[in-house]
Amino acid sequence: MKKFSDEKQIPFPLLSDVDSEVIRRYGILNDQIGPDDAFLYGLPYPGVFVCDEDGRVVAKFFHDSYKKRESPEMLIDAALGHIQLSEETPRAETADEEVKITAVIHGGKGTLRQGIRRELVVRFEMSPGLHIYGEPVPEGMVATQVEMSGPPGLEIEDLIAPPTTPLHLSELGADLQVWSGSVDLRIPFYPVGELASETRPLDWDSVPIEVKIRYQACNDETCLLPQSKTLRLEVPLDVIDVPNLSVHTGHGQREGTYSAAPQMLRLIARKIARRPSSIFKFMAKMIRLNRAARRRARQANT
Repeated sequence: MKKFSDEKQIPFPLLSDVDSEVIRRYGILNDQIGPDDAFLYGLPYPGVFVCDEDGRVVAKFFHDSYKKRESPEMLIDAALGHIQLSEETPRAETADEEVKITAVIHGGKGTLRQGIRRELVVRFEMSPGLHIYGEPVPEGMVATQVEMSGPPGLEIEDLIAPPTTPLHLSELGADLQVWSGSVDLRIPFYPVGELASETRPLDWDSVPIEVKIRYQACNDETCLLPQSKTLRLEVPLDVIDVPNLSVHTGHGQREGTYSAAPQMLRLIARKIARRPSSIFKFMAKMIRLNRAARRRARQANT
């Protein structure tokens, strides 16, 4: 660990948690991996705690697979308490005067990499006095909707919206939920191996994403006609960073310059010394999984 830290000039301490003691104390030991999974046993669920200047946790991001991670920009947003959009990432916008809509790919300089979560941020900027509606709305009015679609292998999650403000319309006898001023609606998404894999070069340089938006803007007295907009973005694909280990190299990814082989060999030796049978059980499990994968591939091609 020290050799790696010195060579890469990392300016902060790194923890070598050999026996997973700290991992267990934080309650993040990956319980989907058992003792018979050889050198994989003892790994944490991948994640990040975001702390303020006083050490209080203000946000946390955890997933059930190392192939799904947060973009650094989302961690910065959580620390700052607001979204900072880049002017250099893929974007599309409408030309409406009353309600300007901008769709932006947020995170990773606007590129897609396997398992790294980005966000589609749809920003509504409304003229003074106007608002748009969240759910629910009375019959005949249109709540704000944002739908995103892309190629196979793009995993799209549920929309995230900020809190609305209650508005009472005495004429209708209705209490509505609205946004006014500037509001960001977000859709997290990430590519899986079908679209961008760590085990093969990229199939395309970029992929199209389509955003369908429906909304109705009103002031306290009248409403504008409901609007439907479709925005399209072309989003670049990028390879991922992989360690310099033989199992990871040669697949067209961005390979590290630091050889991790000595550390991996020490890890395997330590695990075998503690549970000699685990390495054989792990190898047998990998053989079964690889055979099952080949059977599924043959069935898909017939």
